[in-house]
Amino acid sequence: MFLKDKQTGHLVEIINLTALFDPHQLTVMGRIHAGEEMQDPTSFDKSDLIFPSGECLPRYWVDVHYKSAAG
Repeated sequence: MFLKDKQTGHLVEIINLTALFDPHQLTVMGRIHAGEEMQDPTSFDKSDLIFPSGECLPRYWVDVHYKSAAG
């Protein structure tokens, strides 16, 4: 799955989807797709990632308390 880094606009290939979907995980491992060489995996804060369309990540991927705040 590809997401976009808010600050740089680069596409980030998410390596561990389980961590992405887990609201207890604040970071996720990914690889920036920029240039011709494959980049080394690095950790990204979920708060710095969005979908390529510009949409934010679903709240239940990033907020452990999303159920308790729903009214």
